[in-house]
This record gives sequence, C-alpha cells and structure tokens, in this order.
Amino acid sequence: MSAVGASGTLTIGGDLEVHRLGFGAMRIVGDGVWGPPRDRDVALDVLRRVVSLGIDLIDTADSYGPHISEQLIAEALHPYADGLLLATKGGMQRSGPGQWTRNGRPEHLRAACEQSLRDLRVERIDLYQLHAPDSDVPYEESVGALAELQDEGKIRHIGVSNVTVEQLDEARSIVDVVTVQNRYNLTDRSSQDVLEVCERDGLGFVPWFPLAAGKLADPGGPVAEIARAHDATPGQVALSWLLARSPVMLPIPGTGSLEHLQENVDAAELELDEPELRRLDDAA
Repeated sequence: MSAVGASGTLTIGGDLEVHRLGFGAMRIVGDGVWGPPRDRDVALDVLRRVVSLGIDLIDTADSYGPHISEQLIAEALHPYADGLLLATKGGMQRSGPGQWTRNGRPEHLRAACEQSLRDLRVERIDLYQLHAPDSDVPYEESVGALAELQDEGKIRHIGVSNVTVEQLDEARSIVDVVTVQNRYNLTDRSSQDVLEVCERDGLGFVPWFPLAAGKLADPGGPVAEIARAHDATPGQVALSWLLARSPVMLPIPGTGSLEHLQENVDAAELELDEPELRRLDDAA
C-alpha cells in the first residue's frame, strides 16, 4: 500500500472517490502567493511527484499567483490521469503579495471560472469552490452564479469555503454543496460546528492551514512529545490527528518542496493511539 493509501478514501458528490490526503497548490508559486515560483522546474517536479505518490486530489485557486498555480498544474500534468480530481476556487482578487480582496459578484465569478477552464485546459471543472462570502454581495447571488455555471456544464460539483453553518445552509438551499473548505487545525477548531454538519450529511471537509500546531509543538508540549515518540515531525502529528478526527476530513497540505511533500504523505501512515488522540483533543 502506498503511503497516501493509508489515509482511506472518501466519495465526493456521489461519484468522485479520492484518497483522504490531497495536495494544496498554493505554495508552488512565489512568496506571498504572488508571482512565479523561484524555481519553475522544481514546482513542476513537485506536481508530477504528487500524482506518482498516489494523491488524486489537487486543490488550487485562480488567485494563487494569480493564475500561475493553475497554469503550472496544466503544464505539469495535462493531459490528466484518469481519477485525478482538480479542485479550484473563485471569488478572491489579488493586488500584490499577501493581499487578498473578496469579490463575489456574479460577473466576476463567471469570468474567473471561465479563465480557470482555460488555465487548467479542461472543459469542465471537477470541483469549483466559492472562495469566501463577500459582505458586499448577497450570498445567494454568489452561489447562484455557480449554480448557473453548473447548469451550463462548466462545473461538475460545487463547494464553499470560509463559511458559517448558516452560510452553508443558505448555499445548500440553492445548490448541492459537496465540500466545505474552512480553516481547521490543532490550534483552531472554530469551525467544529461546520465539521459536524459535514460529518452528519456526508460532505467532504477540507481543512486549510492543516499543519499548524502552535505552542503545542514547543519543547515539552503534547505535539512535540508525541512526535518524538513516533520519530515523526510535529506537522505529521497534526495531519495524523486531522485524519483521525473525522471520516469526512480531507487535508490538503501544500508545499513547494519535494522533501516536505514526502514528509506530508508519510503522515498518512502515522497511527496515533487512543490516549495520544485524546491528549491532542484536549490540548487546544
């Protein structure tokens, strides 16, 4: 069994089965998620290695670069292997390194989706996610724009990101939402209520910033001690905890390094025992 296979699988939208450890393609671009990578060849090698390791879910966004992450994915992997699920997002605009502005206007989302189709070199996006609610645009208008694109055959499945339970309910009243991507990790469990809805209803929950362990990884902290006991890294412990936390959890750790990619994949084979998991559960 490959390392990623140890994470188990989850079926998204009733027809797309993926391993429960994906790859986030935010870090293959330049610093501040802006501009091209320092070494284009390394970025392409990382993407090719992702697939060879058995990872079959790659998550990106038009705002990563912007556009560069999607373009690199196409350059490295097109034509795509059967079973590879490409997930991208729209609804953020960029003005510089580390600068993000929400834009949920229907006309922007349509243009963003159509550009992603071109950049990824596909006729239909497997999973298109609304990157974040825009306080200046009624949420139902933003979600409705994705519903129209789905009706036109440009989107296969729809996900939402950075939402509350109430926003998720609103989105689901308009379209069939199959995944939620919210910040969630050992030190930030503020989306626990959203995770519980996803688990109850069989929606994939994609935690972003999954490797964070904060002070728990300091010397003497529970993450540090558990990592030492398993000859593992704090990040591997954080990922193993996430995978054990819920059967609908789909972590997508990202990196621009081949070494770190292998380290993340190996986390799928790290098995924490019940006392260790309880200790981490109680640590936040």
